[in-house]
Amino acid sequence: MEEEPAAPGKRKSPEKSDVTETPKQESAPKRRTLARTCVHEVAVPSGYVSTKDESIHGTLSNPAYNGEMAKTYQFELDPFQQVSVACLERNESVLVSAHTSAGKTAVAEYAIAMAFRDKQRVIYTSPLKALSNQKYRELHQEFNDVGLMTGDVTLSPNASCLVMTTEILRGMLYRGSEVLKEVAWVIFDEIHYMKDRERGVVWEESIIFLPPAIKMVFLSATMSNATEFAEWICHLHKQPCHVVYTDFRPTPLQHYVFPMGGSGLYLVVDENEQFREDNFMKLQDSFVKQRPGDWSKNKEGKSGGRATK
Repeated sequence: MEEEPAAPGKRKSPEKSDVTETPKQESAPKRRTLARTCVHEVAVPSGYVSTKDESIHGTLSNPAYNGEMAKTYQFELDPFQQVSVACLERNESVLVSAHTSAGKTAVAEYAIAMAFRDKQRVIYTSPLKALSNQKYRELHQEFNDVGLMTGDVTLSPNASCLVMTTEILRGMLYRGSEVLKEVAWVIFDEIHYMKDRERGVVWEESIIFLPPAIKMVFLSATMSNATEFAEWICHLHKQPCHVVYTDFRPTPLQHYVFPMGGSGLYLVVDENEQFREDNFMKLQDSFVKQRPGDWSKNKEGKSGGRATK
C-alpha cells in the first residue's frame, strides 16, 4: 500500500540513498568528495494518491525504478542519477541539485529519451543563446530529432526535442502556442537563474504559465532553497515535486590566495576541504607593510605601474 499523502506543501522526511565510498586510508584524511551520497525529499499535494506499482517504481518517499530503461549508459549511474531516473519514470517533476560536472546532463538526457520512447515532445531551455547552441549540438548528436529556437536561429521547429532560451518559451506561453499541447516535459537548465534580479521573472512566469499536465525537470548547480522551491511547484501545479541533492564534487576544488605585495600563491584549503594552517601562517608572514599607493612595487622596490615624469 502507498503511504498516506502528506499535508499541502509538506515534504516527506529526507532519506539517504546507498553510499558508495572508496577504501579509507589511515595515512590521509578522508575526502568528503569521494562519498557519493544522495539526499532525496518530495513535496506532495494534499489528497494525492500514487497509482504506481511499488515493485517497479518504489514509493513516493523512496523511488526506485526496476523496469526497462529508456536509455542505457556505458557507466554505472551515481546514486543521485538513479534516484532522479526513478522520479522521472514515476512521471513526476524533479529538481536535481549537484555541483558542476557531477552528471546532471545524464538526467536531462534520460528525460528526453523517455519522451521519445513514449512518443511525446520535450523542451530543453537554457539561459543563454550560446548555451542553447551548445546543447543543440550535443543533443542532436545523441538523438538526431532535435530542433533549435533562439532569437537568432530556428532549426527544425517540428522536432520532438526543442532546445531554446527561456525567453522563447515564455513567448510561446504568452501566445498560447499549439506546440505546448504536444509537450510532456520541460527541462529548465540553470534554474538558479530564477534568483537573478533582472531576468528571474522570465523563469518564474514560464513555470507559472505552464499547463499543469506538463512535468518539469529542474537542473541547478547551487540552490539553497531547493525544498521551498519544490513546495512552491507542488502548490502551484498540484503535483509532486522531488528534490534530489548531492554534494559529491567530481572535480577537486582548491582555494589559493595571491596576496598583493606577496611572492606567490598559497594553498589555504586543499581538495579534501582541509584548512592548511601552515600555509595560512606563511601567507600572513608574506604581507609587507607599505604606504597606500605603493602596492605596485615589486620586491626590488621598483614600480610595476606606469612610469611618471
